Amino acid sequence: MAGTAAGRGGAPDDVADVPWEAFRRSLLDDGVLVATGVDGVYGRSAEYEAVAAGVDALALAAGGGVAVLSLRFPPVMPWEVFRANGYLESFPDQMGSVHTFAGDERDHAELVRRADDGDDRAPLLDATDLVLCPAVCHPLYPTQRGILPEGGRLAEIAGWCFRREPSPDPFRMQSFRQHDWVYLGSAEGARAHRDRWLGIGAEVLTGLGLPVEEVAANDPFFGRPGRMLAANQRAEELKFELVTPAFASGRPTAVASSNCHLDHFGRPFAITTAEGAVAHTACFGFGIDRITLALFDRHGTDPARWPSGVRAALAR
Repeated sequence: MAGTAAGRGGAPDDVADVPWEAFRRSLLDDGVLVATGVDGVYGRSAEYEAVAAGVDALALAAGGGVAVLSLRFPPVMPWEVFRANGYLESFPDQMGSVHTFAGDERDHAELVRRADDGDDRAPLLDATDLVLCPAVCHPLYPTQRGILPEGGRLAEIAGWCFRREPSPDPFRMQSFRQHDWVYLGSAEGARAHRDRWLGIGAEVLTGLGLPVEEVAANDPFFGRPGRMLAANQRAEELKFELVTPAFASGRPTAVASSNCHLDHFGRPFAITTAEGAVAHTACFGFGIDRITLALFDRHGTDPARWPSGVRAALAR
């Protein structure tokens, strides 16, 4: 990204040099998004939500009506599941923990005073047994303990995610939606699922007028050990993204991704194949909000003026 940042989530030194600034300004000026005062957290207009609903419907239809397990989970998940799936070890800087107040009247008065004075409120809040869900597929795996059917299982999951990555770049929302197609079964089946859905996803996106390229990628693992994990992920070709050019600069921006998890989820949640092996999993995720933003970036902030084929695909 052009320009420099004052720090993590900080304001750029020269916004004129930042490729996303003109796009962000157009979204706000035209009322597509509404600023809340927190980077990466926006109100969304009815027009935005209508486009997002159309994208989500296409993500669902991409499965071709195949009989699958279809589930929706809330945007929070149990701490125990979060702890078991390894997210804390890999991405501690992105997690969102749910805290609440459980004190007495004196504690309450102190909490209000701290809030009024802008002091640290954390000492008066207690951690709950919930965290914000960082990926829509994560709550699925503990529900699949036991033996999978012959040939594995295909699941379709959609919902809200949270990752603590504050940024004024509109593509880097902290609260966003994913629509995932998940396979649980053999190692061969997981890779086949990944490859098949990369093709399906590319077809959906190009049908919306978004040129896409498939690129090898890695997750932003934390710390020095994370750099090794990221290198291994690329070397083993476990993660691919579909990227589309964004802004006048044409910056490649991921709008969908496909991941092979190996037995990362099968092992802690005791999921086995019909043959008795630890299950491998893979997911393909449509980034609903990223795709929606890419459409506004490419076609303009007035959906009524978008190409007729795009409007028809979105049932606009």
